[in-house]
Amino acid sequence: MPDSAEELEQQIEVLRVAVRQAMAAGDRPRARSLKADLRALQDAWEEAVETLAPEETTAPTQRDGASILPLREQVHSALTLLAVPAAPKLIAQVYNACFGGDINSAKLTSLRRDEERSFRTAPFARPYYLCAALTADRLAPVRGLLAISTWQLDRRIVGPLSPRVDFLTAAVSIAEHIDRLPGIDRNAARLLWLFAENIPGAADGIGSTKPDTVIRAARSELLTHQPVDRSHREAAARRARTQLDDADQLFGSHLRSVRTGTDS
Repeated sequence: MPDSAEELEQQIEVLRVAVRQAMAAGDRPRARSLKADLRALQDAWEEAVETLAPEETTAPTQRDGASILPLREQVHSALTLLAVPAAPKLIAQVYNACFGGDINSAKLTSLRRDEERSFRTAPFARPYYLCAALTADRLAPVRGLLAISTWQLDRRIVGPLSPRVDFLTAAVSIAEHIDRLPGIDRNAARLLWLFAENIPGAADGIGSTKPDTVIRAARSELLTHQPVDRSHREAAARRARTQLDDADQLFGSHLRSVRTGTDS
């Protein structure tokens, strides 16, 4: 391996430790800055490693390139784009359509448990964890929803209006992403329609679905629901910070049976 790649690996390891220490110290601004540096180094490492590969007889496709990423990083990319907690099926649809991937949503079912096990074994050892969304009432994990540990806690809370607000928020994020693409392929068009068909005024039909129309319609409805939803989420987040430890704030409070004096 060239010295440049080896040096990059050493720098990446040093930065990972620095990110973990910043997170443990509660210094989120520094942690964000270090994560940006870490991503840049990882990109440079990818380029350095590419020079080691033998020349291909056929050009790799975008889908081939995406497959080299670990599954948790693919999920992280999809959730970052969505900007809200999401179910495995939607995560797979978003990654496959927007990043040219081939995720099978069935592979995501045990991912959150693996992440929780890793966190409880070595807290904050990773720059981020794929964690749970929490119910606003019991602060318990929402079954089937994944989120990112670096998000603000209120962003991972799910109240009565949150599913609709999150759907609309994701619609805006996806439409903005697709609007920036040079062209819309079949997978991207299908994903955009998945959101548009459930938002009044977003589209008249599959052929007429346009990103800017979806954005306007979603934002219009968000004006109605978002203020009340934000209030519920922030109140629940304040409770969570006082009642839950670090692990439970990420993965939820698990109900335990309480023994009474009448128990035998």
